[in-house]
Parts: sequence; structure tokens; C-alpha cells
Amino acid sequence: MKRFIVLSLCLLMVLETTKGLDIHDKDVESEDSLWELYERWRSHHTIARSFEEKAKRFNVFKHNVRHIHETNKKEKPYKLKLNKFGDMTTEEFRRSYAGSNIKHHRMLKGERRATGKFMYANVNALPTSVDWRKNGAVTPVKNQGQCGDCWAFSTVVAVEGINQIRTKELTSLSEQELVDCDTNENQGCSGGLMDLAFEFIKEKGGLTSELVYPYQASDETCDKNKENAPVVSIDGHEDVPENSEDDLMKAVAHQPVSVAIDAGSSDFQFFSEGVFTGRCGTELNHGVAAVGYGTTIDGTKYWIVKNSWGEAWGEKGYIRMQRGIHHKEGLCGIAMEASYPVKNSNTNPPGPTSTTLKDEL
Repeated sequence: MKRFIVLSLCLLMVLETTKGLDIHDKDVESEDSLWELYERWRSHHTIARSFEEKAKRFNVFKHNVRHIHETNKKEKPYKLKLNKFGDMTTEEFRRSYAGSNIKHHRMLKGERRATGKFMYANVNALPTSVDWRKNGAVTPVKNQGQCGDCWAFSTVVAVEGINQIRTKELTSLSEQELVDCDTNENQGCSGGLMDLAFEFIKEKGGLTSELVYPYQASDETCDKNKENAPVVSIDGHEDVPENSEDDLMKAVAHQPVSVAIDAGSSDFQFFSEGVFTGRCGTELNHGVAAVGYGTTIDGTKYWIVKNSWGEAWGEKGYIRMQRGIHHKEGLCGIAMEASYPVKNSNTNPPGPTSTTLKDEL
């Protein structure tokens, strides 16, 4: 009985702490109330600041709190919340968490190396909704940390997905191998491109598992032993015709797809729930994965997008983004640079030897 009471009290404390982070009118009435909210927020997220740094961060925090509070008062189909990014400026957030610089890397590399094929071009009959999470083709949400390697996470989601579809086995794969070893053209925490990562995986004969080559959130030296122990292979990749949400829908109906978006806005930074329809451009700076689509009860069409900022952000790590908008690029440029891996068989490489596993353990 005592144990039950203790557990109940712990749960209540967690709920109360979370509840305390909701923003009410009284929280923005004065500097004192805002400071009290800031202190609760720091305690909740275990964020330490020096006295001098706290003063600067508090100014940023006040701006963000007021933006969240005023936005949530409007009748938008989505809500914002005060998350762990609460005292970061939009520029700092963009640099730390949307720093894959996809548009920058694309301009340097030139046009996509088009495969000339789009296997789903002639598909006409599509389901009204798809959710690859429900079909067991999506691993739990991961967290890239402050490393601009979202391109690696986007790539891995798509490869994990097509592998599960072909083999019926869901294997969590290694982003760190891509960060450390796919460095001829991609640049680890400084950004990269998903289609180049697909080419790397094909050329190397596959990608190893996250268990064998765990994530470090930093640029490290390539571990050749682990790199040479692939567990999932692909046969190549194809690009979705750019600026076509219809073609993107055809691809997502058949498998998870890597997409690039502009995720640098304040509303994206603090997104909490609903269907995101906020302002954003097409300055592609973040790699994510479209793992489904659907329509709300009121008729709003959306994409289901898996992010890599942990489960505390958005809808348990996901965001639903408005689908079928008037601009050909799609919301936040989601239809501009989509691609997916091709896997023709249900076979894979043998995986690591006992020696490789022993080295890791």
C-alpha cells in the first residue's frame, strides 16, 4: 500500500510539474510572474545557467512565452507549447536543430543525380490514409541532439521502413555510421543530403545496426569493423518528382519517404499538437521522413512526419503538416526534395561477427 502511495505521489508530482509549464494569463502579467515561470521551466528541463547568462536567456524566454501564449489564443488548427527550446532564439534553434543545410549542400552539389525512374508514376488507386507506424515499419522516435545530422536520421527512417516492408523485420539502424563514414560528400554534423546517403549505403553493401554502432551526436572517426558489418542492404534509390504532392503521396502510400523541409520558424520550434499550417518558407534546412498521410474530421489533409528531436517535441516526436496546399512546393517545401530507397528482395547481409559484437560490448 505504501509503495502504491509513493508511486501515486511521484506521478502526481510529474503531472503537476508538466501542468505548471502551461502558460496562463497570470504568467505573463509581470516580470516577476515571467521570472517565476522561467525558474519552473529551468527546473523541469534541468537547465543550468550562470547568473549573467540567465539575464540574457530570460529576455529570450519572455519573447518566446509571449509568442506561444498569443499564438494559442488564435483559432489555429495547431497549438504551441513551452518545450526544452524555451530560451533559445530562432536563429540559435535553427543552427542547432535545423542545421543540415540541405539547400546549401544541394546548391554545392548541383541538381539531384536523377535515376530517371519513379516506380510509382502509374499508380492511381491510393488508400485515403496511410500510417506506417501502425504497420510496424517505423522505429521509436530518436533524438539527434545538437548535431546537424538530421539528413542521416531521415535516411535511416526510410531504409528501416522499406526493410521492414520487404522482410517483416524492424531493425533500428545506425545514424552514427553515416555521420562517421559517409564523409566523401556528406559532412556529418555539418549537414548532408539523403540521396547521397542512399548511394553510400548501396555502395558499401548495407548499413549496420544501432546496437552495433550506437549514436554519439558528434563527428567521430569511422569504425571500419562496424562499418563492415551491415545488417540491412538496399538496391539503390529513386527521387520523387519535385514539387508534386500527388507524386509524394503515391510514394508514401508504398513506403516511408525521406523529405526535406524548412523547419526554422518559431511555430515549428514550439509545435505541440494539431495540423501545422504555420508560416514557413522553402529554405530547406532539415531532413525528416514522411511516414503516412490522412485527413482530419473537418477535412484538413495532412502528412505524418517523423522528426528527430525526441518524443518530448510535438506529437510524441511527430508533426502533422498540412497537405495539398496551393503552392507546388508543399508546406515548408516538403515536396521539393523527396527520395526513397529501393529494396527488391527480402534478404540482407549476414551482419556482424561475434568478434564485432564482442568489441562493442
